Amino acid sequence: MDIGIPRERRVDEYRVGLTPAGVELLTAAGHTCYVETDAGRGTGFTDVDYERAGARIVYSPQEACGRADLVVKVERPTAEEVEWFRDGCIAMGFLHLAVAQPKRIERLLSKRVTAIAYETIQNDDGSLPVLAPLSQAAGRMIPQIAATLLQNDNGGKGILVGGVPGVPPAEIVIIGAGTSGRAAAQAFLGMGASVYVLDHDLERLRNLEETYGPGRGLVTIVSHSFNVRKVVKFADVVVGAVLDPGARAPIVVTKDMVASMKPRAIVMDISIDQGGCVETSRPTSHHNPTFVEENIIHYCVPNMTSVVARTATHALNNVAWPYIKEIAMNGLEAAMAHLPALRRGVATHNGKVVSEVVAASLASKEVNQ
Repeated sequence: MDIGIPRERRVDEYRVGLTPAGVELLTAAGHTCYVETDAGRGTGFTDVDYERAGARIVYSPQEACGRADLVVKVERPTAEEVEWFRDGCIAMGFLHLAVAQPKRIERLLSKRVTAIAYETIQNDDGSLPVLAPLSQAAGRMIPQIAATLLQNDNGGKGILVGGVPGVPPAEIVIIGAGTSGRAAAQAFLGMGASVYVLDHDLERLRNLEETYGPGRGLVTIVSHSFNVRKVVKFADVVVGAVLDPGARAPIVVTKDMVASMKPRAIVMDISIDQGGCVETSRPTSHHNPTFVEENIIHYCVPNMTSVVARTATHALNNVAWPYIKEIAMNGLEAAMAHLPALRRGVATHNGKVVSEVVAASLASKEVNQ
């Protein structure tokens, strides 16, 4: 199989779809990998690294994508990238098609691209094996970013997350006790913060308490709207970590809730890659990560882990590799039959939308137009 690894083109995206180690495994099995020049620069992988792994270096994205039966990416393709895809090819990455422009999806359909969304590859138990390590990395990044945003020089209230003897620590509210919310809670607790975690799943909250509390600064609360409204009022940092796999994130923090928060408190909406779970959120970038609305600092960077590109790329390749290998070795149809989790990740195939959540999102957009 011919496999393309183009350089990522979205703003502040430093990750790459496949490491030299992954390329070496594929080329050793007889496949051809076309790697666009400088595709791995942000992760510290050089063209020489890829050449030593057996890749063919190409000097245009059109060639990296156009030669490929399988295009391995990280982020959702831009409109320009979709045009470079070969008709009938397979494209893998974090696609977030439920919040994509309908025209982008229509073009994938007209080119009969099979789009496989990493974030919806799902095991029988509901776990998301490819998304999980990136969510964990994002969760671990949240406290270090929050600590910086709380500083006066970044417009914050001048609060030290862990406090000092005689001065209380920051009050952190995390909405969502999934992989990223749990990782964030663990890291905040390690810094000495007071942490409130809200979720509708009592089993998740029970597991958190058994692991980290009570008595260690952790409070768990069921995420009814009246509880959310109550806790955001005293929070120094509110983290939105709500996930509905593949679908647009539900709004759980309304604009009036944001307006009720303490001045210069912080909202970190890490559900923003799926549309955001805070009504006042809008996507930002690593170069301009924050904006102020209702006198509240908002941090809403969709590709948080792109700036820890080497760690994130290795983590991604570790979990995506079994699916890439299965497709390359046995073809798409056999891979989907053998790996039900992979089949659940397929969003478009043979010119049709096969993902229920993407289809529902498209229908909703048509109704609202």
